[in-house]
Amino acid sequence: MSRRWIQALALAVLLCLPWLPGVPPFWITQMNYIGLYSLVVLGLVLLTGVGGMTSFGQSAFVGLGAYSTAWLSTAMGVSPWLGLLAGLLLTCLVAYGLGAITLRLSGHYLPLCTLAWCLALYYLYGNLDFLGRYDGIAGIPALSIAGWSLGSTQSMYLLIWLVLLLALWATHNLLDSRAGRAIRALRSGSMAESFGVDLAHYKVVVFVYAALLGSVSGWLYAHMQRAVSPSPFGLGYGIEYLFMAVVGGAGSVWGAVAGAASILIIKDQLQNVLPALVGTSVNLELLAFGVLMILVLQFARDGIWPLIARLGRWLGRHQATAAKPVPWYQDADPLPQRPLPEAGQRVLEVDQVRKEFGGLVAVNDISFNLNAGEIMGLIGPNGAGKSTTFNLISGVLPLSGGHVRFMGQPIDGLPAHEIARRGLVRSFQHVQLLSDMSVLDNVALGAHLRSRAGVAKAALRLDRASEASLLHEAARQLQRVGLGDVMDHAAGSLPLGRQRIVEIARALCGDPALLLLDEPAAGLRYQEKQALSAVLKQLSQEGMSLLLVEHDMDFVMNLTDHLLVMDFGTRLAEGVPSEIQRNPAVLEAYLGGLDETWGAPAGSGAATAATTLAAPDASSGLPMAPATGARP
Repeated sequence: MSRRWIQALALAVLLCLPWLPGVPPFWITQMNYIGLYSLVVLGLVLLTGVGGMTSFGQSAFVGLGAYSTAWLSTAMGVSPWLGLLAGLLLTCLVAYGLGAITLRLSGHYLPLCTLAWCLALYYLYGNLDFLGRYDGIAGIPALSIAGWSLGSTQSMYLLIWLVLLLALWATHNLLDSRAGRAIRALRSGSMAESFGVDLAHYKVVVFVYAALLGSVSGWLYAHMQRAVSPSPFGLGYGIEYLFMAVVGGAGSVWGAVAGAASILIIKDQLQNVLPALVGTSVNLELLAFGVLMILVLQFARDGIWPLIARLGRWLGRHQATAAKPVPWYQDADPLPQRPLPEAGQRVLEVDQVRKEFGGLVAVNDISFNLNAGEIMGLIGPNGAGKSTTFNLISGVLPLSGGHVRFMGQPIDGLPAHEIARRGLVRSFQHVQLLSDMSVLDNVALGAHLRSRAGVAKAALRLDRASEASLLHEAARQLQRVGLGDVMDHAAGSLPLGRQRIVEIARALCGDPALLLLDEPAAGLRYQEKQALSAVLKQLSQEGMSLLLVEHDMDFVMNLTDHLLVMDFGTRLAEGVPSEIQRNPAVLEAYLGGLDETWGAPAGSGAATAATTLAAPDASSGLPMAPATGARP
């Protein structure tokens, strides 16, 4: 039986469970609670497991949805369906306000803030007279659709699980999209910003999305229970939701269901088993859950669902392997390309740029210009300030002084994602890939700004044409740098040298006019350096400007048009490679203590290094790519 048939059969059994003969009513009630909890935990999977923002306050948003519909349907006589809309609107406003303030925090401050407003909303529910104070609100009407009442346990089961399946489908779609890649990159910080991802925006989007799922769960809970009180919306439940996400698999969509089902079933069984075992009525559930958490963290740190998924792959490993299908995005429309400036046009102007960290001057009034189609190298000993200069140009760090202009417009003071939007894209000194994502998705993140498809379109699967174009462009750039055979591999499974090439493909996917490469040849073998050099020269011939930091002098001297040498944050020398390799100040900075003829004892390390810097081996020069006037 094929995998699709198995999935269809499981779905049919799930939806028909209440009407199957011999199913106890308690099972249906338990499944209702599993569905309600799973909705809340699903939001935490996206918020905490994927986005990296720990929240203990999701139960407060469940309360907003429950109390909104409870008050409107009892005190105002409003339809429960309008109560759903009102609850979603109120939750959206509250979550947006809280998110815009608290998501600026990092480390342990964010979880502490979620604790604070969870407690605040909990006590608010229990102290407002019109909400019934601690007694809550009773007499909530049952849901109905076209005169068909959903008051029975079986009817609510069907509604709850239909809503949950829809939420699972929408969340899976969201993660498999342009917006989803941006959400997965929230943990990466400046890397994502440098490819146009507005981190502050996506943090709030994820926060509101998770809150809305909690609000829907609260609405369903209120009309299933037909009464609400503050106790289910307190801090204890917020901690339990997070516990479920961790146990089920905080990075997996179906981990929400696995975690909720596991905890609720174990909790129910503990209530029956523990008193019989220990002969006391003392509540030992927390102790048992503590032991369970230790076991999960020790033996299944990624949660239960990844273990189930690996088991499924292991069971199916002996099945006949079908031919690799043609990628669905293969015939997608190409993305529009940015017109590149004419050769010789001024692209980048760095004027007296300065960066101070307290009393330390990391970059001391550096100035240089770069024209279209040029390849410029930024070299110097370790600690010279090269990467800091990159960070200042690309907006990762704010300037302490000076100005930067790109394509004639000032960009100093702009955030990194706005600078990337203008066509200045960079790579980083240390590899910054999302290791659990595929190589293709990592590279497609670089094209984030070349599409406008948002969260709503992605969740409803209405972004397929745009997504196909992004993936087609990512595949094209991977083929261009010689990594087309590994595009479906996890990025973290590649060796370091190939990961650097993936980063370059990702940068090219952003269609830059100026490409900043921080040590692109580090970790590459000789043949890989040759191939990279050919690609970079080809880009230069097409009109793209390149600024690179590199320590491999053979690579730099054979590739660049001119060089800027830095030492201790200051400009030491600038000129064409043939001038730089004979400059005594440069040799002094690199080798130190050479005499007036820059000599050194024969066979010494200094003599070897001086030879490498002053006269690169012509036989090891990297081949020039064929000239062409058209961009591939």
